Amino acid sequence: MARSEHGNWRSLRFIVFGLGIVACAGPAPRSPIATTDWRTTGGDPGNGRYSRLDQINRGNIASLRVAWTYHTGDAPSGHSEIQATPIIVDGVLYTTTPALALLALRADSGTLIWRFDPFAKRERDSHVNRGVVYWSDGAERRIFFSAGRRLYSIDASNGRPALEFGDSGSVDLASGLSREIGDAYIVATSPGAIYHDLLIQGTRVGEGEGSAPGDVRAYDVRSGKIRWTFHTIPHPGEVGYDTWPAEAWKSAGGANSWPGMSIDVERGIVYVPTGSATPDFYGGDRAGQNLFANTLLALDAGTGKRLWHFQTVYHDLWDRDLPAAPNLLTVTRAGRRVDAVAQITKSGFVFLFDRVSGSPLFPIEERTVPASDLQGERAWPTQPFPVAPQPFARQSMTEADLSDLTPAFHAAALQRFRTLRHDTLFAPPSREGTVVLPGFDGGGEWGGAAVDRETGVIYVNGSDVPWIAAMREAPPILASTLPARTGAAVYAAACASCHGAERRGDARTPSLMHIGARFSPEQLHDVIDRGRGFMPSFANLREDEKQALIAYLLGRPVSSPVQPVDNPRRAAIASGQPKALSSPYEFAGYERWRDSAGYPVIKPPWGTLSAIDLNDGHYRWRIPLGQLPSLSGKDASPTGAEQYGGPIVTAGGLIFIAATQDEKFRAFDKTTGKLLWETSLPAAGYATPSTYAVRGKQYVVIAAGGGKLGTKSADAYVAFALP
Repeated sequence: MARSEHGNWRSLRFIVFGLGIVACAGPAPRSPIATTDWRTTGGDPGNGRYSRLDQINRGNIASLRVAWTYHTGDAPSGHSEIQATPIIVDGVLYTTTPALALLALRADSGTLIWRFDPFAKRERDSHVNRGVVYWSDGAERRIFFSAGRRLYSIDASNGRPALEFGDSGSVDLASGLSREIGDAYIVATSPGAIYHDLLIQGTRVGEGEGSAPGDVRAYDVRSGKIRWTFHTIPHPGEVGYDTWPAEAWKSAGGANSWPGMSIDVERGIVYVPTGSATPDFYGGDRAGQNLFANTLLALDAGTGKRLWHFQTVYHDLWDRDLPAAPNLLTVTRAGRRVDAVAQITKSGFVFLFDRVSGSPLFPIEERTVPASDLQGERAWPTQPFPVAPQPFARQSMTEADLSDLTPAFHAAALQRFRTLRHDTLFAPPSREGTVVLPGFDGGGEWGGAAVDRETGVIYVNGSDVPWIAAMREAPPILASTLPARTGAAVYAAACASCHGAERRGDARTPSLMHIGARFSPEQLHDVIDRGRGFMPSFANLREDEKQALIAYLLGRPVSSPVQPVDNPRRAAIASGQPKALSSPYEFAGYERWRDSAGYPVIKPPWGTLSAIDLNDGHYRWRIPLGQLPSLSGKDASPTGAEQYGGPIVTAGGLIFIAATQDEKFRAFDKTTGKLLWETSLPAAGYATPSTYAVRGKQYVVIAAGGGKLGTKSADAYVAFALP
């Protein structure tokens, strides 16, 4: 059962980390403060992730203790995650659970007020949710959140659907797009943004051929009707139409805004980051620059009209989605204050623009990048590189960078490195395999960055782990006369590169252990045919191979064929005209490049936390973040760790961040980067925290769900406060 726990949960201690530790005086007295909200996942509409609260500060952080822990009670066995950043309004905390239920808790005690399960009367879906949206007008108070294909409007006072919104409280995210998408994958993992009576919402779509388009839409908060739409894949007569093949909008997918948005409320501008066009790694059928994929868009929040844009990657072949909502801040230039917008990237760049004009505030150079050697691929000849700040993640590696933890590890890495393409940051995917550094998840990722309103410093964590982008020739589409393969053989060929030989999944791919508890044979057949999320369709498999694969996944003997469902892709195959499967290459799978012990093949640090002064582009400090326990020891150097989730910064002089594999939650001095406090969580905190005050007491809360990178899963939200 879900429960709340109070009091001291685990003892806290100091450790030496990175640059060392500051000696703190005794606990400073706690002064009473007013109730202070954290009303959006980014803390404010501009996504600053900054709090003016200072009750918890450098002087008393050593006294921080667990105030309460809430267990959601619905973590599925084997693999679950919580990536949500809670919001807090008028003493009530709103967030989601691993199974995508919506919760309202008392923010000072973790006591449940109400719970809404969107799957009480329909088939349960599974994807992450990173937060919810609050809106109010007088007595009306609503929470908006997404589960599966549906966007819900929930009465914040009682947890019941607002029946006047859409179809009895929800709308279908697939409805109202620029074209019909059938049952193509579409969800919303990140919350939308409120502007007056509009909810501006992005979506997550599939990453292979046949994916949905990434239209950005503004919904009326009361009725659920679409008030405006921005086509990220331009239609005839729209800016950017000539950067795609003719009529690409009728079939092209992606260019979607999945990581959230930021709003300049006073100016009425919404800043929308977008992802890559699909398919992700082969663009032979989408020749051109591909606006508005991989673009920071500034739109009129009331009408959806484009004000300005900047494309950070042309004709993306590396899955270089803009990974986080941008941060609004103010910097000083030539003695004057300039309102700016900062956008972090998976590549490790920080792009900084004038918020109104879109003019870059640091020079950006167009540099020549390598061509592709794949048939039909026309990689764009240049890419934009900001001259400052310097990247916060490594972007290339040489033989000297290969891990030397043991001679055997180094020799094996060196042998493979010499077979891979590793020209530059933008070396295209290749048949032999191309080193992608930072990896497909960054660099910067969806946890985002935080900006200090007082100083103009941005705090951003990044992973320094290489991945490999390998392409292979697409197999024959129509059924062959080759002998049937066993289910294990089909799995090894089609699935193991992403889900792993032991079916345990990874950061991008879910575990397939115990999958029979979540999917029926018919549903598995449908997923194999249609694809799902990042997973492409495998409609090219013969029916007997699909049956063998399904039986293998379920641990059953091969049974009689599952009745196929209607599928346009299957119909195309049967007719001998497989239009949707035209690419000559397919992606070989998401591969972190690790040694045989499971460590990244590049020398540490594998994760960092940086403070960059955006007034001048210089680094204040950079430290390793995280420590792999297996490499800990008295004389061990900090390893850093791959991470998911981001930081917040407070007026108390603190940076709070979890994010790492070692299941720690830490506080750093924002001026020096020195570790001031850390504690262990029930599981890794792969989310961004929140801070708030209720009746004179400041709290910091973090989701501890784990479930990525081989870490255990949990179902906890943990809040900390001073005694």
